[in-house]
Amino acid sequence: MANVLVVYFSAYGHVHRMAEAAAKGAAEAGHTARIVRIPEFRSPDNVTALLDHPSRRREGRDEGLSGAFRVGARWEKYEASQREQAGVPEATADDLRWADGIVWGYPTYYGSMPAQVKSFLDLSGSLCTSGELEGKPTGVMTSAGSIHTGHEAAILTAIVPLLHFGLIFVGLPYSQNPEYLTADPIGGSPYGPSTLAGPDSSRTPDERELTMAGRLGARVGRFAEATKGIK
Repeated sequence: MANVLVVYFSAYGHVHRMAEAAAKGAAEAGHTARIVRIPEFRSPDNVTALLDHPSRRREGRDEGLSGAFRVGARWEKYEASQREQAGVPEATADDLRWADGIVWGYPTYYGSMPAQVKSFLDLSGSLCTSGELEGKPTGVMTSAGSIHTGHEAAILTAIVPLLHFGLIFVGLPYSQNPEYLTADPIGGSPYGPSTLAGPDSSRTPDERELTMAGRLGARVGRFAEATKGIK
């Protein structure tokens, strides 16, 4: 048995659902799972959905690309999601120390991790210099607005900082995840699970996407159990 930490950031709730699925997969495989969240920035001027706030709306705002993404319709979704996640404990360095294996989850922002997640890693620098995370298996999940906006890039670019902490990357093999071998509009790749949120964030995770997230939780747990104590 291993301790599997699922640490995530979620603005509109999609990755929150994926995190729950990953933790469930780890627990069903016999591991101890813990879910923690990376919080939104404290300053009200830096929250993810600031430009979607009704007070920031301008006439004609929903034209062109803004119209395609329906930015004006997302504020209520954002607020509802943040209320739903309020009971999830905030991630700390001690959570990372507790874990034998770590699953990260976050939406893709411009093909990479959000600033909130990068800031959390930056502020965990002492764990890098101490080597406390070295040898721990890790995997990454993400979400994206469309099938072309970074499902794979957001995971691949995360490998660089995670390797600095000495973490060992675990992917999502073809033979174990036939769900992503499809022409249907869903997430998932050999690099890790993902979910298609939709341009206006109105979609909910497909059951196949949740299944793949669960498998990643179990897979990280399996490798963590096998490598505990090895750096």
